[in-house]
Amino acid sequence: MNRKLNTRETILNEAIFIASKTGFEALTIGKLSKSVGMSKSGLFAHFNSKEQMQVDILKAVEKKFNDVVITPSLEAPRGEARIRVLAQNLIKWDDSGFMPGGCMLHTASIEFEDRPGPQRDFLVFHQRYWIDFIAKAASLAVEEGHFSDDLDTQLFAFEFHAILQSHHFSAHLLNDPQAESRAMKMVENLIMHSRK
Repeated sequence: MNRKLNTRETILNEAIFIASKTGFEALTIGKLSKSVGMSKSGLFAHFNSKEQMQVDILKAVEKKFNDVVITPSLEAPRGEARIRVLAQNLIKWDDSGFMPGGCMLHTASIEFEDRPGPQRDFLVFHQRYWIDFIAKAASLAVEEGHFSDDLDTQLFAFEFHAILQSHHFSAHLLNDPQAESRAMKMVENLIMHSRK
């Protein structure tokens, strides 16, 4: 059983690496089977369809996202400190070596945004959870007395998310060496404008 789980994890890690560079639609069972050294039928047994493979890849990416971004941020003190750690973790996430093309959740959202199906449903659920998590972090900053009592936490989450999306494009599409410093400066500006 452990060997099967290890094999599946190896397959998903390789799928994430490839899809990060080529996109989800370009990743085929044939291409993945060749990369991991398995037969197509052996690989197909793990997923049963290309659609299921894509959903399973997204689930594996979400688990890594939680490990890199969410869980470590919860160790930071509530309030401004946690907001900063979230931003730093997101930049670290977007530059993860296992995703050479940058955030897979971002690129998948572009691929599947207008295509009904389980991939889009999963992404919508994840993005809503993520936006709510940022808004909750901002609400905790209000409770701690760091942010203004009348702060629109949903707007804060929207702006925070937009900053990190901008970082993704600047870092990966434009190869801007100042993408990280600019993103963090924007986060600091957002924090400053959110204070009492």
